[in-house]
Amino acid sequence: MSMIIIGLSLGMLLFLLASGLTLIFGMLGVINFAHGALYMLGAYVAFDISRRTGSFTLGLVVATLVTAATGFAMERLALRPLYARPHFYQLILTFGFILVITEAVKFTWGLGYKETPMPDALAGTIVLFGSTIPVYRLFVIIFGAVVSIALFLALERSTFGMKVRAASSDAEMVQILGLRAASIRNAVFGLGAGLAGLAGAIAAPLFPIELGMATTVIIDCFIVVILGGLGNIRGVVAAAILIGMVRAVGYTFAPSWVDVLTFSLLIATLMTRPQGLFSRPVRSA
Repeated sequence: MSMIIIGLSLGMLLFLLASGLTLIFGMLGVINFAHGALYMLGAYVAFDISRRTGSFTLGLVVATLVTAATGFAMERLALRPLYARPHFYQLILTFGFILVITEAVKFTWGLGYKETPMPDALAGTIVLFGSTIPVYRLFVIIFGAVVSIALFLALERSTFGMKVRAASSDAEMVQILGLRAASIRNAVFGLGAGLAGLAGAIAAPLFPIELGMATTVIIDCFIVVILGGLGNIRGVVAAAILIGMVRAVGYTFAPSWVDVLTFSLLIATLMTRPQGLFSRPVRSA
């Protein structure tokens, strides 16, 4: 039972991070290598706010807002002028953002590891089917499920979601209809960056906070987005849970084979279903 809980909590944590990336990557066509750096920034901000105020919830909120504001600024000031140019300009720019954010974090919080204490209300354990389960991991699972439902409703059942899908399909047509495609793209990029910061804040009590977390997590994040299908929130949920369970089973029975299993799954998917394991068929006229 504990292996399933660990797998689901890893999966939901990956979902929180990858959902922001799939919004930016899948719906805007922007390959944001700085997404992991935003995740790291969210973890550091949550750590700082929690330490100063003693409130884990306030740390979550502030980390999300700070990274969302950073995303707004990145898209408005730097990425927007590059949309008409080849994609490698975006790659170089977002790689530059990794360096800038990393140096800013290093200047502000230093090189040492940081630890965010577990919130008191979620610090205990419970017994489920004979296994001792940390309450915080159950919280991560439930929180991730709530966010996934909220994102699905926002993107599939709301006017905002309809505008986002229209802007990602044909920005010029959206402009002709009188909608501000640039503002929609800016909002989506900010939302994606905020989700990265939220994931960092949620991960902060589980893992040591350090500069390297910006690069170690981004690979798994891209794997989830590819397996789930670009711009597909339901696919990202399924892919994140799949990767989480693969890692949980791997860490239990064959720790040295975890990365081999994960990358083998990615390669097999790219060879057989490059559009993603959980991509939906697209209607054609």
